[in-house]
Amino acid sequence: MKFKIIKTLFFFAILPILGYAQNNEKSLLYLNQKPPGLQPEVFAPNIISKPSESEFGSVFSKDGKEFFYGVDINGKSEIRYTRLEKDSWTAPKVIVSDSKYGFNDPFLSPDEYRLYYISDMPLNGKGNGKDHDIWYSEKKPYGWSKPINAGANINSDRDEYYMSFTDNGTMYFSSNSNSENNNFDIYASKKVNSKFQKPEKLSDGINTKSYEADVFVAPDESYVIFCARRKEGLGRGDLYISFKNEDGSWTKSKNMGAPINTKGHELCPFVTKDGKYFLYTSNQDIYWVEASIINQYREKH
Repeated sequence: MKFKIIKTLFFFAILPILGYAQNNEKSLLYLNQKPPGLQPEVFAPNIISKPSESEFGSVFSKDGKEFFYGVDINGKSEIRYTRLEKDSWTAPKVIVSDSKYGFNDPFLSPDEYRLYYISDMPLNGKGNGKDHDIWYSEKKPYGWSKPINAGANINSDRDEYYMSFTDNGTMYFSSNSNSENNNFDIYASKKVNSKFQKPEKLSDGINTKSYEADVFVAPDESYVIFCARRKEGLGRGDLYISFKNEDGSWTKSKNMGAPINTKGHELCPFVTKDGKYFLYTSNQDIYWVEASIINQYREKH
């Protein structure tokens, strides 16, 4: 009986310590940055978003403890990575790069065992750069594997950009393979028996004769956010949003307007897996905002 009492007292004594440890870990997530409100803020200034560099596509792991992002250095892009170790984040390091070819737009597969990205690297890895394809690396005990091409059902002899995934593995991406005036459209490719199927072009609620690219699809496929260049746009490229109706059709996409869009260029949207934060690139820096802002657009439909 005495042992049980001591054990019970010990349990209640360590509860505050466990609670503190859990709260401390939560506060360290997302690079230990103060969470934004409904007004977009530069993400991790001088750590990730630097005035001397151009940052683009970015993605957090499900648990918020790993961060991948693309950086353009003098016209050539590379992918960098940082993670939470114990009570601090590691210094960002380059994990995918080449002296000739660029790598950008990183995105994790639903199981996070593949890191997808785009590159102008030829299939044989030799010679001059070509059009952009979608590639991926597999997670190994030693790190990430060498680039693997996503295959002919995804890639064409023209450009493929920026991919994202639903929970069931469907890949959304953009391509100018069948577009007029070299403009991009958005496609979706279902994954069946571990293989991507022939992609289907999304409806005219999303695609127009103008440029549509850099698509983020909600994991439950309830909405998409993408970059488009249209006459009513505020700048060189704006973020638009479309919601899926109960019948599977897409609502007519709408410009997300201010404060998301500016006179500059907004692209590379991403919403964290916990649904808390919406990140995107604006004028060559990464910004973030409370993801509940998306509900404002949902209510307008």
